[in-house]
Amino acid sequence: MSHDDLASLYKDYIACLNEQDWDNLGRFIGDEVQYNGETVGLSGYRRMLEGDFQAIPDLRFNIELLVSEPPRVAARLHFDCRPKGMLFGLPVNGRRVTFAENVFYEIQDGRIREVWSVIDKAAIQAQL
Repeated sequence: MSHDDLASLYKDYIACLNEQDWDNLGRFIGDEVQYNGETVGLSGYRRMLEGDFQAIPDLRFNIELLVSEPPRVAARLHFDCRPKGMLFGLPVNGRRVTFAENVFYEIQDGRIREVWSVIDKAAIQAQL
């Protein structure tokens, strides 16, 4: 895949997440996807995302920065939301917080096979 193809694939993946279109998640995520070094598979990845949207009803993934270098994509995602209770072990309890996630993906055969994610928990904690 070219740089542009990867960027387009990633933007479509983010749209899938924001629409909570779980039936089409497999178009973007490999069956044996790994998340931060652990094989979670497509079903585990879907459960993780569904749980995120349950905990954060107004969750929306916003791309701040996107770099594609085949077969990898790097992104900085911005979040502005009101989680219902605990978020990453922090008592947010409905307060509005903004934070970023730096995330890297490896693409194989047109689908994400590996994800490495680092969330700026310190930014959330500073707002509480």
